[in-house]
Amino acid sequence: MLLILTAAPAVTGESLLLTERVLHRAEGQYGASARRRLLAWQELMRSQEGDDLTKLNKVNRFFNKIPFVSDTDHWGQTDYWATPIEFLASAGGDCEEFAVAKYFTLLALGMAEKQLTLNYVTALRLNQSHLVLAYYPAPGAEPLILDSLVDAIEPASRRTDLLPVYSFNASGIWKEKPRGRGERIGDGRRVRPWRELLARMAEETHQK
Repeated sequence: MLLILTAAPAVTGESLLLTERVLHRAEGQYGASARRRLLAWQELMRSQEGDDLTKLNKVNRFFNKIPFVSDTDHWGQTDYWATPIEFLASAGGDCEEFAVAKYFTLLALGMAEKQLTLNYVTALRLNQSHLVLAYYPAPGAEPLILDSLVDAIEPASRRTDLLPVYSFNASGIWKEKPRGRGERIGDGRRVRPWRELLARMAEETHQK
């Protein structure tokens, strides 16, 4: 997964604001329900009430209602990372879509990037690679895990079914340890699907 290092456009929560053009395009491709899902997401991002834990729970519940669908069935590709707009408009995705959409939504709700990482793990019960979102309440603290497979948000130490591999965000890549972030080993844009996703999100923004 750690491939060529190149620059990719920075994407922040502010770039997720939806325009009528974006909504119209989604509705034309996926139907009126796509517009409704995107408008509900926009309303969620505008809701700034509550502490961090309240926001984590609202975001986790919102996205975990969306059907889990494999990339092969949904996109006709073995590994495609859809943007949050694509994910919501099409009403389906796999673990990457859930984790990425939660990540950017929480940024839009005011969370600091340093508090959030996308964590590659091995899901031991499924015996397969899996992506979850980790939230760090303080530097060096044990993270809380937001997962598409489990609705409860739990500390990493309680997720004994997940074996950490590495984590990343727009700022870097880290080796993982069972209860927190390990050694930084590079730039997050070395993860090719992540870099390509950021580029598509920038294109969506320019098309608005």
